[in-house]
Amino acid sequence: MLVLLPPSEGKASSGRGAPLKLESLSLPGLTAAREAVLAELVELCAADEERARQVLGLSEGLRGEVAKNVELRTAEARPAGQIYTGVLYDALDLPSLDAAAKRRAARSLLVFSGLWGAVRTGDRIPSYRCSMDVKLPRLGALGAHWRPALAEAVPEAAGGGLVLDLRSSSYAAAWKPQGELAARTATVRVLHAQIDPATGAEKRSVVSHFNKATKGRLVRDLLGAGAAPKNPAALVAALRDLGHAVEVREPARAGQPWALDVVVTQLH
Repeated sequence: MLVLLPPSEGKASSGRGAPLKLESLSLPGLTAAREAVLAELVELCAADEERARQVLGLSEGLRGEVAKNVELRTAEARPAGQIYTGVLYDALDLPSLDAAAKRRAARSLLVFSGLWGAVRTGDRIPSYRCSMDVKLPRLGALGAHWRPALAEAVPEAAGGGLVLDLRSSSYAAAWKPQGELAARTATVRVLHAQIDPATGAEKRSVVSHFNKATKGRLVRDLLGAGAAPKNPAALVAALRDLGHAVEVREPARAGQPWALDVVVTQLH
């Protein structure tokens, strides 16, 4: 099983140790595309802080993130699973997994990134700021920049197994499953079910903020249970066995992924 995750906007500070080594990152087919983004990002941030802030879409309060990007080649690095923070990663809580679940996480989790394309949680990277919806002056829109390289790298990483796609829309645009791989891919939407006190009828709404927490818990539960579903139908069965309420929308036609609705009654 390959689980595709979005990164987090906020990131932990870089750790102690050696700086980034691009050639050591997983998915080596992405190295050239990574170097291109890294080179332009460092150059942009070193040359003009205000312009860089605008290009990166940062508020005035996040101006310090520009200086952080200038030091990307020399900053100390730490595993990506420790760099990414936020609601999804808090719920996933990688450090508290047992040893077997941590090994499964290292094999199955793939975090998409505007700067790196995609990394494994064990890949050592520095803290950075560069989302997938950024448009760099020379390279242009990063989603389009990454599309050709990811089109080769992600199917190779997936092999013949299931792909559980939990990415947000801007990261999903950088790679979409094609052909038979789409039939082995499942996306997840989180719905909040409530009873209307006036009518007694159930109302459902798409969850936004708590969507991330639910997805983090889904992945944690799968890793902790050692679940290894081979296809979307087996994934649905595994999630239901773990106590999740899941409804399925099978593909309307070939070449489309399965769509799963996870229904929650409480938001936390």
